[in-house]
Amino acid sequence: MQLGMIGLGRMGGNMVRRLMRGGHECFVFDLNADNVKQMESAGAKGARTIEDLVGKMQKPRAIWVMVPAGEPTEKTVDALSKFMSGGDIIIDGGNSHFKDDVRRAKTLDEKGIHYVDVGTSGGIWGAERGYCMMVGGEKEVFDHLAPIFKTLAPGQGEIARTPGRENAPTTAEEGYIYCGPSGSGHFVKMVHNGIEYGLMQAYAEGFDIMRNAVSKELPEDYRYELNLAEIAEVWRRGSVVGSWLLDLTAMALLENPTLTNYSGFVQDSGEGRWTIQAAIEEAVPVDVLAVSLFTRFRSRQESTFAEKILSAMRHKFGGHIERPAGG
Repeated sequence: MQLGMIGLGRMGGNMVRRLMRGGHECFVFDLNADNVKQMESAGAKGARTIEDLVGKMQKPRAIWVMVPAGEPTEKTVDALSKFMSGGDIIIDGGNSHFKDDVRRAKTLDEKGIHYVDVGTSGGIWGAERGYCMMVGGEKEVFDHLAPIFKTLAPGQGEIARTPGRENAPTTAEEGYIYCGPSGSGHFVKMVHNGIEYGLMQAYAEGFDIMRNAVSKELPEDYRYELNLAEIAEVWRRGSVVGSWLLDLTAMALLENPTLTNYSGFVQDSGEGRWTIQAAIEEAVPVDVLAVSLFTRFRSRQESTFAEKILSAMRHKFGGHIERPAGG
C-alpha cells in the first residue's frame, strides 16, 4: 500500500523504515533535506515540497503527518488540504489536542478529504518493537488503512492472551484499535500519557525513598545502603509492578547508578495538562495525575515564590530561623 509521510524525525523516520520492511511503498518529505536523502537511500521516494509529495502519489492518497503538535501540525494539514482532493486521507499521528482534530475533520470534510487522528505510542523503540495506535475518524477509512496499522503495530508477539479473548479476537490484541469518531484517538492517547505521568512519578518516588534509606538522620539500625539497579532488575522478574517503564529504569540505573547525567529538570509535552483539563470538564477526581504534573513544574524551579512566602510567614509568626537568599 502507498503511504506518504511528512516529518522524518525520531518517530516518523522509523515508521517509514518499518513500513518499507513490511512491503509498503513510502513517499517522504521533511523540511530537512538531509532526512529526505537518508530515507531515499533506504528505499523511500523523496519529495522536495508538499505539493511534490502529493503529486507523486496515486489517488486516493493517504498522507501521514508526524510533526510537532500545535502550529507545525496546523500549517502542515492546511498546506496538504490545498493540494489533496476528494477521497484523499490526512492522518495526524502526532500528539494533537482532540478538540483540534474535531475542528480539522469538519473543515476537511467540506472538501471531501478524510481526516484520521492516530494516538501513537512507541517512541524511539517503535521501529523494532512496533507502535501502539489509538485511531479516531470514520470507520470505513480505518478499515481502508488497516494494512498500514497492522504493519506498524507490534502484533501479539509473546504477550499471553487475556483469559476469555480466545473466542473474541480484535485488533486490540495486535496493538491498534478503532476508538470512534474524530478526536477519539487522540483523546485516548491523551489519557494514556496522563497515566504515564502518574506511573513515572510513582516509580520516581519509590526509588527516591530507597536511595535515602541510608540517610544519617535515620537511626543506624534502620539504615540500608541499597543497590537500586539490582532492585529494578529483580522487580522486572515476576513482580506485580513490572512494566516497560521499569525496564527502561533498570537500563538507566545500570548505565549510571547515581544518574549524574540527568539534571532532574523534567519537561512535559502537553498531554498531561490536557488530561487534567478534561478531568475538570468531566468533574472527575484525578489526584495522582494532577500531582505528577505539578511535580514536573516544581522540578524546573529551585525555589518558588510560594515557598518564599511560606518561609517569610514562618519567620514572622514564630521567629524561626529561615535561610536567607543565597545562603
